[in-house]
Amino acid sequence: MPNLALVGLATSLLDPIDLLIGARETVVLHGKSGSGKSLLLRAIADLDEHAGDVQLGDTVCSAIAAPEWRRRVGLLAAETTWWDAYVGDHFHAADSELVSRLGLPREIFDWEVNSLSTGERQRLGIARLLDNHPQALLLDEPTANLDPEHKRMAETLLQDYQADNDCPVLWVSHDAEQRRRVGDRIFRIEQRRLVEETA
Repeated sequence: MPNLALVGLATSLLDPIDLLIGARETVVLHGKSGSGKSLLLRAIADLDEHAGDVQLGDTVCSAIAAPEWRRRVGLLAAETTWWDAYVGDHFHAADSELVSRLGLPREIFDWEVNSLSTGERQRLGIARLLDNHPQALLLDEPTANLDPEHKRMAETLLQDYQADNDCPVLWVSHDAEQRRRVGDRIFRIEQRRLVEETA
């Protein structure tokens, strides 16, 4: 069961962070716009420059190739990117159960990406992330564009995946109720640092 450890991790907006996220633990993060939440997730995924290091289980980010690291540490960006014309081209397998649990029809794999609504794209982004079978999840507002029903469906799917795969999860959310629902620990960014909130 791998832990996700940030060791002196620093970005242009955040001072060095030491943080251990246990297997099956969800740490939720919030803060003002521009405070560095997304930048932190991108640094953990080794997409942006940073100081310090990140470790998943016994594997240190700086010791392996970036593409392999990103397969293990899955980042769901706030706005998903789609590079092929059809939905199915972005998946390893057309997993109808995965999309149905997000309230989407099996036929969606045959749809053109340009025909999708914002909410459909967001739900498919979650499905695509899990289709890659990451060992840790970095979630940047994964349900921001969803109605309450689909938000709960997405939360349940992500939590089930986490439980089944012993995943550490870092989840950015502006939704206070969601933070309480999904978070084991809650942090906010304040003056370039992470501050843990207590009940």
